[in-house]
Amino acid sequence: QVQLVESGGGLVQAGGSLRLSCAASGRTFSSYAMGWFRQAPGKERVIVAAVEWSGSRTYYADSVKGRFTISRDNAKKTVYLQMNSLKPEDTAVYYCAAAGNIWLVVGGTGLDYWGQGTQVTVSS
Repeated sequence: QVQLVESGGGLVQAGGSLRLSCAASGRTFSSYAMGWFRQAPGKERVIVAAVEWSGSRTYYADSVKGRFTISRDNAKKTVYLQMNSLKPEDTAVYYCAAAGNIWLVVGGTGLDYWGQGTQVTVSS
């Protein structure tokens, strides 16, 4: 079992930065690929970024490429999402999730565990 707890959300002005963290419990964290998803009001939940178990392979949605960076620290059982140059359209609830490999994360299927989400609001 893996439990995921997100933190780091908040209110920020456009152009600002936030770093989200997702802390995991359980001994098998390092064997999972991890991802960040977001869901804006009235919209579906979509993939933002993903990282494989070793951290060496990553994926980014086109909308965040060059602005967001996903990373993980397996010793700390934590995955991060550094968000720079934030835009109002980045406003959403951000969730982290775990799956057996990065392509399951990117495809949004076979996700084994989800966090409860953290709100990010970007004001214009």
